[in-house]
Amino acid sequence: MSTEAPEYEVVLFHSVSYALKAEKILKTKGISYKLIPVPRHISSDCGFCVRFPSHLHQEVAEALKDSVDYVVIRPL
Repeated sequence: MSTEAPEYEVVLFHSVSYALKAEKILKTKGISYKLIPVPRHISSDCGFCVRFPSHLHQEVAEALKDSVDYVVIRPL
């Protein structure tokens, strides 16, 4: 088992509309991200999630905190 920090994290949402809203916010703030299908090993009610480099965790959490309802931010 690796003890390395994960390279990427994902934000899971309740719906596609929340994922798209998060995408717009992150783009406006210049935060690096990618909208991707939710990986099969992760369960969510939404088909899309936002993937971002782990070192940006705090920035992403702050950007979305009061703007978008999300399920969880977790390592990929």
